[in-house]
Amino acid sequence: MDLTKLATEKRNPDTINIDELSTLEVVKKIHEADLGVASCITPVLSKIGTVAEKVVEAFENGGRLIYIGAGTSGRLGVLDASECPPTYGTDPNLVVGIIAGGDYALQHAIEGAEDDSELGKKDLQKANVTKKDVVVAIAASGRTPYCLGAMEYAKAQGAFTAAVVCSLNSPMEKAADTSITVVTGPEVVTGSTRMKAGTAQKLVLNMISTTSMIKWGKVYSNLMVDVQPTNAKLKQRARNIIMEAVGVSEKEAEQALKEQNGNTKAAIFQLVTGVSPDEAITHLEQHNGRLKEAIKNYT
Repeated sequence: MDLTKLATEKRNPDTINIDELSTLEVVKKIHEADLGVASCITPVLSKIGTVAEKVVEAFENGGRLIYIGAGTSGRLGVLDASECPPTYGTDPNLVVGIIAGGDYALQHAIEGAEDDSELGKKDLQKANVTKKDVVVAIAASGRTPYCLGAMEYAKAQGAFTAAVVCSLNSPMEKAADTSITVVTGPEVVTGSTRMKAGTAQKLVLNMISTTSMIKWGKVYSNLMVDVQPTNAKLKQRARNIIMEAVGVSEKEAEQALKEQNGNTKAAIFQLVTGVSPDEAITHLEQHNGRLKEAIKNYT
């Protein structure tokens, strides 16, 4: 393979002498490079929107969002997936992160895992991918065999496939139903794609999952009303959300939250409408958990 043709592997002319700079000057160079990352995403916003719409469609039809990748890219997918249950109260199996080499690879390099296309297929086979799912493969180079194998298997099962890559005209870009190609260019340290490329990938994954959750009714106004109050901070956040949404005292918010066994969304509906705890749950279920829709249609 000729990595020199990849933009992410080229040398950055602005940092040729970075090893001769002072500590502060090095920090400034990294910061300057990072400042341009967000603007690199602007040209592909419509593609991100397309993928998010497909994810919502998958959720509504019993499907899942599955991230898959190797190395840094795989870790970012696992990170985004693992943050959905506490933030949005989702089932851990709704948004899934798969990394080449398994959980051990989250902290250790697994030799050859990313080069094994058959492993990518096997990992998705183990995940029981179906046509209901959306599979998002992540790789800065856009040529990782593990991801390509996974995409081939996903497409064979009828799943919608997307790629999040940082190199133009890559094999993954060509293989995906929709490719989000964010061209971040040469890294501060040549080939260290955990930097600009990784930052861009994290931003894209944030957009996909957050937009999907908003459109799926997991957010009321801009409040995370499906937050799981599993620790002191999140319990206080849940109370604050209720107070903000309804305009009640902290004591009233805490009481409603207690009556709803920590269900922030149901506590809000109960306080807004004056119904009983059980009725609040019933009305929300009738509107698939969409709080604003349930309130508007309450009679």
